[in-house]
Amino acid sequence: MLKFGRGVAKSRWVILVLSLALLLPCILGMAKTRINYDMLTYLPSDMETVKGQDILMDEFGKGAFSFVIAEGMEDRDVAKLKTEIEAVDHVDTVLWYDSYMDLSVPKEILPDSIYEKFNSGDTTLLAVFFNTSTSADETMDAVRQIRSLTGKQAYVSGLSALVTDLKAICEKEEPIYVTIAVCCALAAMMLTLDNWLAPLIFLLCIGITVVYNMGTNIFLGEISYITKALAAVLQLAVTMDYSIFLWHSYEEQKTLHPGDSKEAMAHAIAATITAVTGSSITTIAGFIALCFMSYTMGMNLGIVMAKGVLLGVIGSVTILPSFILIFDRPLTKLEHKSLLPKMGGLARFITKHYLVFLIAFVILLVPAIYGYNHMETYYDFTHILSSEDKKNIDSDELQFLTANDKLTENYNIATTEMVLCDANLPANKAQEMLNRIDQVDGVMYALGLNSVLGPTVPEEMAPQDVISQLKSDNHQLILINSSYKVSTDEVNNQCDEITAIIKEYDPSAMLIGEAPCTKDLISVTDKDFEIVDTISIVLVFVIILLVLKSISLPIILVAVIELAIFINLGIPYYTNVSLPFIAPICISTIQLGATVDYAILMTTRYKQERLGGAEKHVAITRALEFSLPSIIVSAFGFFAATFGVSVYSNVDIVSSMCNLFSRGAVVSMLSVIFVLPAMLMLLDKLVCATTLDLRKLLKNKKEASL
Repeated sequence: MLKFGRGVAKSRWVILVLSLALLLPCILGMAKTRINYDMLTYLPSDMETVKGQDILMDEFGKGAFSFVIAEGMEDRDVAKLKTEIEAVDHVDTVLWYDSYMDLSVPKEILPDSIYEKFNSGDTTLLAVFFNTSTSADETMDAVRQIRSLTGKQAYVSGLSALVTDLKAICEKEEPIYVTIAVCCALAAMMLTLDNWLAPLIFLLCIGITVVYNMGTNIFLGEISYITKALAAVLQLAVTMDYSIFLWHSYEEQKTLHPGDSKEAMAHAIAATITAVTGSSITTIAGFIALCFMSYTMGMNLGIVMAKGVLLGVIGSVTILPSFILIFDRPLTKLEHKSLLPKMGGLARFITKHYLVFLIAFVILLVPAIYGYNHMETYYDFTHILSSEDKKNIDSDELQFLTANDKLTENYNIATTEMVLCDANLPANKAQEMLNRIDQVDGVMYALGLNSVLGPTVPEEMAPQDVISQLKSDNHQLILINSSYKVSTDEVNNQCDEITAIIKEYDPSAMLIGEAPCTKDLISVTDKDFEIVDTISIVLVFVIILLVLKSISLPIILVAVIELAIFINLGIPYYTNVSLPFIAPICISTIQLGATVDYAILMTTRYKQERLGGAEKHVAITRALEFSLPSIIVSAFGFFAATFGVSVYSNVDIVSSMCNLFSRGAVVSMLSVIFVLPAMLMLLDKLVCATTLDLRKLLKNKKEASL
């Protein structure tokens, strides 16, 4: 490693020029990487609801679906609006009254049951089908164009309208996330480091690796909006330590190699590679665990963040040393005394009163686990953006909420489901099935080909364009409107009941749409949470076992961080906060992988002290005193980089996850500082007996005493 370090020091100008040159293709790659705003597209491809969406697209040319609510418009104006919407690119079909009956026939002669389905007060409904998927760029462009046509008298509802508003808000906020994270991290490092210029150089070098990471995402094809929003902030938070470690090592080596900054840096790089490798592996393991999710957004986030950590490590031993050597003179001039106090007194206090902290551990464990097991999560995507408690959003930026509210208030429609069943299902059976679906609790109405034609009109006499909209060679389409909200127990039970009915008439029939997809999402992520949590614990356990060569220490260290995770994810239960469904899965793995390093750092020093002959109490006190500054700086940096984003963001998933990350860093820090030393004091004999190096030491001592 020393040879590599000398090579980096010697080639510093080449590395500088090359690192800056690589930014251009990465910036282009970042601009060309598509962002996916539809979280339902990450469901496993073998699920029936996903297969049904593919059939709907392939056979009917229909993907996304929205209701347009026209308010206070004459019929002739609505008809004109319908024609204009039909002319919008990627609009496949617009269904309204004049799709089936001439406007010369008064709507009032329709039966009340039919009239009220499409008219309420001074409003009327138009059903719009797109020939592109829910979150396709073309669909979002079409939604924006429809809004420009409708003005203030019509409103576009549905998931496509939501993702359109979500994209606009994310694109506006994401640069601010990075700015906030950088400013907060800069302030944290200014307070905790001993140099005014070093934090700026750290952030510049981390920023370069962030651009590399985001630019290389082009090879993935696309990333989720959550990945895009969190990747830069998280990469900054978790890789900041590597820069700080190199800096401290370089400062130490300069005293050992006075007047030779290149040799000092070579030794610092060698030391950093050894230390950072173990630290980064646990962090990468946490992200890799996400790749085992059936819900593939976890893989998306996991790959991007694991790649970001790896690039952060590479940057900390190549790009950062080059910048430090080039700016060595101004760095020397801008040194100042560290603001962190000496930690010896605190370390002695903690080890002296370790029983108090053990009791606190036991007391906290029960409510933490209870809160963790009873935390509430939500799956309703409309909750991602809500008009409540939004700090920087006006109503024009949440047009989908206005439309959805009007749809619910005027028509009692909260969600739309669709059935794909056999095209050759006999008309009487199809009508019987529709009648039964109509009777299901919460179903406002079910409309299919038989609803349009009626029982007495032969299919051959109906307009072919009407038939083609609702029937293909293999399937016929039924539209179901429900008064139940997505992800509720009521709509999930409704989906089960409808599925049971349609399977009686056609075993191959499928129920698709936002509600059944969300129901599948709930079942998939419930299983994912257990799988990913187990995998992350096993991976981290094995890594600690190999690094520390101990059976007991991995159990102790994982237990300490798991307590912090239970506390972090249990707090929302006691504060009556509902978390987005993806948050617990991500937080449990990332917090474990990213903050177990605090425990490894302290435990490694504890082992060194014990191997050096120090008694239990002295070894733990010294390990704590040595580790406290690094743990505090690391946790404070993680907190600073994420907390500001949590306060600012109006996207609830981003805000909630950053809030959990920032709180998790602090809780993990406190657990390691107060609980881990107490555990080591209590279990020192067990640790020594089950740790390879310490076991040999005890054996040699025993033999020497004989």
